[in-house]
Amino acid sequence: MRKMMEGVVVKLSSFPFLSPTISSSPSSSAFRLGFRCFSASLSAVKESSVSLGHLTRPDFPILHQEVNGSKLVYLDNAATSQKPTAVLKALHNYYEAYNSNVHRGIHYLSAKATDEYELARKKVAAFINASDSTEIVFTRNATEAINLVAYSWGLSNLKPGDEIVLTIAEHHSAIVPWQIVAQKTGAVLKFVSLDENEVPDVEKLREMISTRTELVVVHHVSNVLGSVLPIEDIVIWAHEVGAKVLVDACQSVPHMVVDVQGLGADFLVASSHKMCGPTGIGFLFGKSNLLSAMPPFLGGGEMISDVFLDHSTYAEPPSRFEAGTPAIGEAIGLGAAIDYLSGIGMQTIHDYEMELANYLYEKLCSVPDIRIYGPKPSDNVHRAALCSFNVDNIHPTDLATFLDQQHGVAIRSGHHCAQPLHRHLGVSASARASLHFYNTEEDVDYFIRSLNDTVSFFNSFK
Repeated sequence: MRKMMEGVVVKLSSFPFLSPTISSSPSSSAFRLGFRCFSASLSAVKESSVSLGHLTRPDFPILHQEVNGSKLVYLDNAATSQKPTAVLKALHNYYEAYNSNVHRGIHYLSAKATDEYELARKKVAAFINASDSTEIVFTRNATEAINLVAYSWGLSNLKPGDEIVLTIAEHHSAIVPWQIVAQKTGAVLKFVSLDENEVPDVEKLREMISTRTELVVVHHVSNVLGSVLPIEDIVIWAHEVGAKVLVDACQSVPHMVVDVQGLGADFLVASSHKMCGPTGIGFLFGKSNLLSAMPPFLGGGEMISDVFLDHSTYAEPPSRFEAGTPAIGEAIGLGAAIDYLSGIGMQTIHDYEMELANYLYEKLCSVPDIRIYGPKPSDNVHRAALCSFNVDNIHPTDLATFLDQQHGVAIRSGHHCAQPLHRHLGVSASARASLHFYNTEEDVDYFIRSLNDTVSFFNSFK
C-alpha cells in the first residue's frame, strides 16, 4: 500500500502568535523566554488524545502536498525544519510594508526595520535566557558563528601547546575552523572517542581536560547519535582549569529549553533554519566580557566607531561583529519563529518529541537487518527524536531514494557532516530519520511500512 493512512486529524484553529513581552524577571520559564503563554491549545494536548503534531500541522503549508504521487512525510528535520505560516507572513510583511536598511536612516521605514531587527535580537536573548541582548550576535548561520569565535577569540588567545578538546562526534563546522586555527597558532586538538553505548565518553573527556586546555568544543545533542551531553558538568570541569566552552546547540535549541546562564557556557551557537525560521541567519551567544575583548571578525560598514585614513576604531558588540547590511528580513523571520515556538512552549515540545523519539526507535528496531547508531533509550538515557541507521547490504542513499520516489518519505543519507564519527563507526554513510513537533506517530508508522517495503524490494535482487 503506497497511500499513507491519514489517522485522525482534528481540525483546530492555529496557534495564536502573540507579541513579545520581554520580562525583567527570569523566575518562570514562560516569562523568562519573554512571551505570553496561551492555555487553550496546550490544554487540548493534555486533556485529549490529540497530539501536538496534529495540532500544529495546519500551520505548515508545505506539509500538505503530494510528492511523487504520495503524501509527503517529512523526516529530515535535523537538516532543516519547515516554516509555519506566521514566519512566512513576517517575511512577506517586512518586504511589503517596511523594507529598508537598519541603523542608517531616520525615516519611518528605516526606523521600523531597525526596531523589528533589534526586537528579534531581544527575542533570541530571552529565548535562551541570555543576560542581555548585546550578548547575541547575528551571523549567516551557526558555522559562521563558530568561525567568528575561532578567528576572533582563537587567533587572539591560543598559543603553541594550548589544547582544544573536542569529541569525534562533532559536526564538521565545529572541527574544521579549529583545525585551521591550530595550524596558525600551534594549538593542539584532542579528541574524545565514544563509550560502549556509542555516546561520547564523558569520563574520558573529564580526564582529558587539564591545565593545558584553553577551550572545549562540544555539541549539546548529536546530529547522528541522538545523544545528549551533560553541558553543565562539562562547563564546570572546564572552568576549574580556566578553559572556555563553546557549545554547538543546533540540535538542542529547536527542541528543548536551553538556558545559557544555567548551562554556564562561554559561547553557544545555533541556526534559525533548524528552529522553524528562515535560512541565512544564525546567532552566536557570547559572554559580554569575552565579546568586548575580541577583535573584529570582518571589516566594513556598521562595525566601526570612527574611520580615519590610517586607522579605525570599532563599535561595541554586537555591532562590532555585524559588518555590512545584515539579513534583516531573516532576523525578523527568526523572531517570528521564536514567537511561534514560545507560544507552544519548549518544554511541551520537548516532552512530545521524547515520546516520538522512543516510538521511532522502537519501531525501527522491528526492521530486519537494521543497525541503529547511538544509545538505546531507557529510563536513564534519553535520545533526541532522530535515528541514524543502516540496513545490511543496502546503501543508505538507495534507501533514501526509493523512500522518496516510491513513498514520498523524505529522510537524509550521507555522512551528515560527521565523517570522523562515521569512520569510527566503520561506515562511510548512514540514513537518518529526524522528527520535529509537527510530526506524528502516523508519520512514523508510514515511514516504517515504507522502509520495510524498500528493504524487501532491494532484498528481492539477492
